[in-house]
Amino acid sequence: QVQLVESGGGLVQAGASLRLSCAASGPPFNFYSMGWFRQAPGKEREFVGAITGSDRSTSYADSVKGRFTISRDNTEITIYLQMYNLKPEDTAVYYCAANLAEITVHSRRIDYWGQGTQVTVSS
Repeated sequence: QVQLVESGGGLVQAGASLRLSCAASGPPFNFYSMGWFRQAPGKEREFVGAITGSDRSTSYADSVKGRFTISRDNTEITIYLQMYNLKPEDTAVYYCAANLAEITVHSRRIDYWGQGTQVTVSS
């Protein structure tokens, strides 16, 4: 059974840091591209960043570049989203994603989703 379980969300003040985790179980996720998306109230889900399973190369949305970092631990099949200097506009539900094809900002189909974790940044 495929499962992606996020954790680490919460309420923080602007300028704070937060780390999200996503634990994967099921297929051999070592070969999967994994990433993070977010959805703010009244907005569409948007790409945040992704990391490949092969060479662990990363890509980020322009809005988070330089503030967010994605990493993965293939031993535990876990990915992390380290967020620095959080802003109120980062407030959203953050979703972990896994895809056999590379995840990019243009991805329209994702194989697996987590249930989401809420991140709220107060000003």
